[in-house]
Amino acid sequence: MIVEFRDRLARMIGRRPAEMQVAALCRDPDSGRILLITSRGTGRWILPKGWPMPGLSLADAAAQEAWEEAGAIGRVAQSALGRYSYDKEQERGFAIPIEVLVYPLAVETLTEDYPEQPERERRWFTPAEAAKMVAEDGLRRIFSELPAGRGH
Repeated sequence: MIVEFRDRLARMIGRRPAEMQVAALCRDPDSGRILLITSRGTGRWILPKGWPMPGLSLADAAAQEAWEEAGAIGRVAQSALGRYSYDKEQERGFAIPIEVLVYPLAVETLTEDYPEQPERERRWFTPAEAAKMVAEDGLRRIFSELPAGRGH
């Protein structure tokens, strides 16, 4: 009831409430490097991310996105490492606010054959390099707060 009221109030004053996505911060446990992928639409560097999935915890949905979008398989933490926001561009020329919960995933295997392989590029970056590659200030902050060197 409170959520419905908040959503109605936000729409009345012209702000749409944020939708939620989940992302996997895929890290090499030995080097601490971060795996980024390109978005399908703009080709900018991002984390594997998507919408929550019925029947999966938020962390497990993030791990599923890591597999589908980056071919990364590993151990995902069930607690979010942080969150950031961005505006998701829509086909009709407007954007919706998205809040992304970020779950760390220690990469154990990186496969060559995965569902979105033909549509994306993937590359490893140090946290400092990754912070320079992404557009979202909140995601840069998450990268800058990671310990250097070995992953989680």
